[in-house]
Amino acid sequence: MAGISSLNPPSPPPSPLPRPSTANQEDKTVLMNPQTNSNDDEQGYEPNPNEQVSPESTNNYTLLLTINFAVLIVGSIGATLLTKFYFIHNGSSRWVSTWVQSAGFPLILLPIFLPHHLFHLTSHRPFSGFTTKLTLLSLTVGVFIGVTNLLFSWGTSYLPVSTSSLLLSSQLAFNLILSATIAKQKITFKNLNCVILLTLSSVLLALSSSRDRPAGLTHRQYLIGFFATLGAGISFAVYLPVMEVIYREVRSYAMVVEMQLLVGMAATAFASVGMAADGGFLDLKRESEAMFDLGEKAYWLTIVGCAVTWQMSFMGTAGMVFLTTSLTGGICMTALLALNVGSGVVVYGDDFGGVKAVATGLCVWGFCSYLYGMYQKPQNGRGVSVEIMM
Repeated sequence: MAGISSLNPPSPPPSPLPRPSTANQEDKTVLMNPQTNSNDDEQGYEPNPNEQVSPESTNNYTLLLTINFAVLIVGSIGATLLTKFYFIHNGSSRWVSTWVQSAGFPLILLPIFLPHHLFHLTSHRPFSGFTTKLTLLSLTVGVFIGVTNLLFSWGTSYLPVSTSSLLLSSQLAFNLILSATIAKQKITFKNLNCVILLTLSSVLLALSSSRDRPAGLTHRQYLIGFFATLGAGISFAVYLPVMEVIYREVRSYAMVVEMQLLVGMAATAFASVGMAADGGFLDLKRESEAMFDLGEKAYWLTIVGCAVTWQMSFMGTAGMVFLTTSLTGGICMTALLALNVGSGVVVYGDDFGGVKAVATGLCVWGFCSYLYGMYQKPQNGRGVSVEIMM
């Protein structure tokens, strides 16, 4: 349920992020991406060895990137465990599970409006940089995310946390292909090696699926969960490079947060229509009062916890894609699968046999090889200006 990524040369080539007008420069803190852009080789840019990065800008960028990754970690693990907790304790509505994945979007109003209206920390007015095109794109992406959330809910309701988490790693292979075709990213050996290893881990998992079926789960239900989770992973693989392309029209991290609010609104609207048609809102009342075996208070705490952690996961993912690339964001999300597998084993006692251990090892190996390749990459390439208006 997600993704590491400089200086502006004296004569800047086309940048993946448009430069703002100089009239508004005094109201912004501009942070420079200290990593080499993945498209430099394609665009023929020759780095200038005399360029220097402002230490303050580099530190600020690194801090923002670290915060986003931390939010992604907490959100991803928390959301996965709480969603499974909901189903384990007799929560049964997949529409409710889908709805809570985006229903926490009002939380984003706090970082959007408080800095400007309450604390007066910035003169940036929320949504002032939005165009009709950007608004429509955000809402369309939100509906797409709503469908992805529904697929994820179906998969999670049937599969163990460890199985569903490892299955989601399949999105990386599609992410690599789509990042190259949609976002025009260059395929390198470290990218390809990482994707092959992570995809192989999913294949191993599929081969061992017949021995990984929870008690009482039919073969048909297991297959539904298996392919629904696979579909959710592929859908998210489409989402990441599409958002990278859209973010090239976004000039600041503040606008990324504002876009995420619109995406959450549209995804929640989609889930709300489905809930209304399928009686999901009545399920909320019935489950809280009679079905959830830990009581009404625990039920609502679970629902709220799911909404908060899912919002953290999506916001962390959006920030990672904006600050780095869609492929890097996807690889970072896949790296969390090992933690999700471990948390599922520790918290819920999911089976962790030899095949699943090998699959997890391949997942970790693939991510580490990618990080090593990034570490070896020269650090004096062209970067992306990232403006913070919060």
